[in-house]
Amino acid sequence: MSKDMKKWLAAIKSETQKKAFPILSFPVTQLMGIHVRELIADSDRQAQGMKIIADRNDAYGANSLMDLSVEAECFGAEIAYADDEIPTVRVRLIETLADAQALQVPDFGTGRTGVYADAVKKAAAVIRDRPVFGCQIGPFSLAGRLLGVTEAMILCYEEPETVCILLEKAVAFAIRYALAFKAAGADGIVLAEPLAGMMSPALSKEFSSAYVKQIVDAVQDDNFIVIYHNCGNSTLYMIDGILEVGAAAYHFGNAINMSDMLARIPADTLVFGNVDPAGQLRDGTPETVKMATLEVLNTCGHHSNFVISTGCDIPPGAKWENIDAFFETVREFYRAK
Repeated sequence: MSKDMKKWLAAIKSETQKKAFPILSFPVTQLMGIHVRELIADSDRQAQGMKIIADRNDAYGANSLMDLSVEAECFGAEIAYADDEIPTVRVRLIETLADAQALQVPDFGTGRTGVYADAVKKAAAVIRDRPVFGCQIGPFSLAGRLLGVTEAMILCYEEPETVCILLEKAVAFAIRYALAFKAAGADGIVLAEPLAGMMSPALSKEFSSAYVKQIVDAVQDDNFIVIYHNCGNSTLYMIDGILEVGAAAYHFGNAINMSDMLARIPADTLVFGNVDPAGQLRDGTPETVKMATLEVLNTCGHHSNFVISTGCDIPPGAKWENIDAFFETVREFYRAK
């Protein structure tokens, strides 16, 4: 049964005793005793992992794997796999304008997209107490994986036609993928556009926000929302363009000061962030995680439109004692208010 996601957003903003919503998926491999390589290939295991996390932690939502190699693989990119690392693109696929023109937009179900959507369908059937979100990559970030990050940046100036062709194809596939998540029972998507966070405001608006808006306009409604994620260090300067995408909510990384970001966000727009997932959840200790979480909460927790989260997805090797400390710190903070 579809959830009214506008009511979900409004309810969160009205609550004084808030919960957390970190981007948490891959560390479940430790609890399941399997490798990342096994998790990404099996929708049953992914759904089981989402349920294990939901049962262990009282978060606002559940999210699927944030694997930003999936769409590039569908377009034909060569992917590097490892037992305990998230897959990555091995080499650039597109080198010329002709390559971009010849590139075909894949059908949904190509590569692992069918597996990931099926996992959401199975998870949504057993996780009934909170929304379930699919995760997918944003258009410019996908273009960067197909072209190479440095090359994508340069081509925005030197050969913008090539970039725009790829962006149009990235949008077409992103809409297909998001609608597949929607049909599978997801309540929304987390759309990750981190590469855009390295651009100037003008370039980000032209080569990212304008295309993200097409995705949002095509898929978002009362029962299915887009949470826009950008963990780049320039998001503070490009926030006006980012807000133009019209996403229902926004998620920012730990490269920025979240208090500064909240000052630039309308009070009725929900914002998530931004404890360091690698530096703290993976490499820290329960004590340092508590300090880092409290630092964000003490400066941002008084905002009704703020939800504590991680700055990006939590790495597979993050310690569960640190993840547990994060959730416990959030509970203690709001109990004391």
